[in-house]
Amino acid sequence: MASIDWHVIHTKPRQEQRALLNLQQQGYTCYLPLVATEKLRRGCPTVVQEPLFSRYLFIQLDTTRTGQSWAPIRSTLGVSRLVTFGTEPAKASAELINTLRTTRAQAQPTRLFNPGDRVQIKTGPFMGLEGIYHLEDGERRAMVLMELLSKPCKLAFEPANLRKL
Repeated sequence: MASIDWHVIHTKPRQEQRALLNLQQQGYTCYLPLVATEKLRRGCPTVVQEPLFSRYLFIQLDTTRTGQSWAPIRSTLGVSRLVTFGTEPAKASAELINTLRTTRAQAQPTRLFNPGDRVQIKTGPFMGLEGIYHLEDGERRAMVLMELLSKPCKLAFEPANLRKL
């Protein structure tokens, strides 16, 4: 009877997607949990997909002698090694994989700034001043509440000009 378990692959730096694709092309069943996160790209906030576990992905392997050979894994582009504890390959439970799949599907992107975050202005005439991030306006600018001349003011800044405190 075939025993198929999930195992852990350690990838080369920032090559999780490459390892995933190359392993899948060889017929292996793999899973790379991704998380949506907001990053600055050319000064604008953009939602990108990043690996949940940097440099790791999961692979399903048949532990019987009749299963697919594990030998090609080591030489696959993007793969560093199969994670082991001593000589025993590290296992991940099917429950863990299922939980990751369901929670990742429902997750909202991690934002650069959330309403109420304290921010500091990095450049321009307000450089060094602090404020409270309020919201993103429709023109890809961030609205920040600042106190100027003892009065609260809403000012618009490029997200690239803000630093979270």
